Amino acid sequence: MSDIDTSRRNKVPRPLSDSEKARLDEFQDSIHYSSRYSDDENEYRHVQLPKNMLKAIPKDYHDAQKGTLKLLWEEEWRGMGITQSLGWVHYEVHEPEPHILLFKRPLNFQAGQ
Repeated sequence: MSDIDTSRRNKVPRPLSDSEKARLDEFQDSIHYSSRYSDDENEYRHVQLPKNMLKAIPKDYHDAQKGTLKLLWEEEWRGMGITQSLGWVHYEVHEPEPHILLFKRPLNFQAGQ
Protein backbone atom coordinates (compact mmCIF):
# COMPACT_ATOMS: atom_id res chain seq x y z
CA MET A 1 0.00 0.00 0.00
CA SER A 2 2.72 2.43 -0.97
CA ASP A 3 0.13 4.99 -2.09
CA ILE A 4 -0.64 5.93 1.53
CA ASP A 5 0.47 9.50 2.30
CA THR A 6 2.55 8.73 5.40
CA SER A 7 3.09 12.44 6.05
CA ARG A 8 -0.54 12.49 7.21
CA ARG A 9 0.17 9.98 10.00
CA ASN A 10 1.96 10.23 13.30
CA LYS A 11 5.62 9.37 12.59
CA VAL A 12 5.25 6.21 14.66
CA PRO A 13 2.12 4.66 16.16
CA ARG A 14 1.10 6.43 19.35
CA PRO A 15 -0.65 3.92 21.62
CA LEU A 16 -3.53 5.12 23.73
CA SER A 17 -3.08 5.28 27.49
CA ASP A 18 -5.42 3.22 29.66
CA SER A 19 -7.39 6.34 30.59
CA GLU A 20 -7.74 7.35 26.90
CA LYS A 21 -8.98 3.86 26.03
CA ALA A 22 -11.47 4.02 28.89
CA ARG A 23 -12.90 7.30 27.51
CA LEU A 24 -13.42 5.65 24.11
CA ASP A 25 -14.91 2.37 25.39
CA GLU A 26 -18.42 3.81 25.67
CA PHE A 27 -18.52 4.43 21.90
CA GLN A 28 -17.46 0.97 20.68
CA ASP A 29 -20.98 -0.44 20.30
CA SER A 30 -21.98 2.59 18.20
CA ILE A 31 -19.23 2.27 15.56
CA HIS A 32 -20.81 1.45 12.18
CA TYR A 33 -19.05 -0.69 9.57
CA SER A 34 -20.11 -0.47 5.93
CA SER A 35 -20.42 -3.41 3.62
CA ARG A 36 -17.31 -4.10 1.55
CA TYR A 37 -17.07 -2.82 -2.01
CA SER A 38 -14.24 -3.23 -4.52
CA ASP A 39 -12.54 -2.26 -7.74
CA ASP A 40 -10.05 -4.32 -9.79
CA GLU A 41 -7.28 -4.11 -7.17
CA ASN A 42 -8.70 -3.45 -3.71
CA GLU A 43 -11.66 -3.97 -1.47
CA TYR A 44 -12.88 -1.02 0.55
CA ARG A 45 -15.10 -0.21 3.46
CA HIS A 46 -15.80 2.82 5.54
CA VAL A 47 -16.13 3.03 9.27
CA GLN A 48 -18.43 5.62 10.77
CA LEU A 49 -17.51 6.74 14.27
CA PRO A 50 -20.11 8.35 16.53
CA LYS A 51 -19.64 12.11 16.13
CA ASN A 52 -19.19 12.58 19.88
CA MET A 53 -16.34 10.08 19.81
CA LEU A 54 -14.17 12.55 17.85
CA LYS A 55 -14.10 14.83 20.90
CA ALA A 56 -12.78 11.98 23.08
CA ILE A 57 -9.96 11.00 20.68
CA PRO A 58 -6.58 12.47 21.72
CA LYS A 59 -5.62 15.71 19.97
CA ASP A 60 -2.41 14.23 18.54
CA TYR A 61 -4.58 11.88 16.45
CA HIS A 62 -6.13 14.94 14.76
CA ASP A 63 -4.90 16.92 11.75
CA ALA A 64 -5.55 20.50 12.80
CA GLN A 65 -5.07 21.86 9.26
CA LYS A 66 -7.68 19.56 7.70
CA GLY A 67 -10.03 19.41 10.68
CA THR A 68 -10.06 15.60 10.51
CA LEU A 69 -8.29 12.69 12.08
CA LYS A 70 -4.83 11.90 10.78
CA LEU A 71 -4.40 8.67 8.86
CA LEU A 72 -4.15 6.14 11.67
CA TRP A 73 -1.77 3.26 12.10
CA GLU A 74 -3.42 -0.11 12.68
CA GLU A 75 -2.34 -0.05 16.32
CA GLU A 76 -4.06 3.33 16.73
CA TRP A 77 -7.41 2.49 15.12
CA ARG A 78 -7.59 -0.89 16.85
CA GLY A 79 -6.81 0.87 20.15
CA MET A 80 -9.80 3.14 19.56
CA GLY A 81 -12.08 0.11 19.35
CA ILE A 82 -12.34 -0.36 15.58
CA THR A 83 -12.43 -4.11 14.93
CA GLN A 84 -11.79 -5.56 11.48
CA SER A 85 -10.06 -8.60 10.07
CA LEU A 86 -6.38 -8.35 9.12
CA GLY A 87 -5.01 -6.40 6.18
CA TRP A 88 -7.07 -3.21 6.38
CA VAL A 89 -5.24 0.13 6.05
CA HIS A 90 -6.71 3.52 6.92
CA TYR A 91 -6.01 5.42 3.71
CA GLU A 92 -8.29 8.46 3.78
CA VAL A 93 -10.79 10.49 5.77
CA HIS A 94 -13.98 11.94 4.34
CA GLU A 95 -13.32 15.63 4.96
CA PRO A 96 -16.96 16.80 4.79
CA GLU A 97 -17.74 14.18 7.46
CA PRO A 98 -14.59 13.75 9.56
CA HIS A 99 -16.13 10.91 11.61
CA ILE A 100 -16.01 8.64 8.52
CA LEU A 101 -12.74 6.75 8.04
CA LEU A 102 -11.95 5.01 4.74
CA PHE A 103 -10.13 1.67 4.71
CA LYS A 104 -8.79 -0.58 1.97
CA ARG A 105 -6.86 -3.78 1.46
CA PRO A 106 -5.78 -5.80 -1.58
CA LEU A 107 -8.43 -8.03 -3.16
CA ASN A 108 -8.16 -11.63 -1.99
CA PHE A 109 -6.01 -10.59 0.99
CA GLN A 110 -4.56 -13.58 2.85
CA ALA A 111 -2.93 -13.06 6.24
CA GLY A 112 0.71 -14.12 6.35
CA GLN A 113 1.48 -13.49 2.68
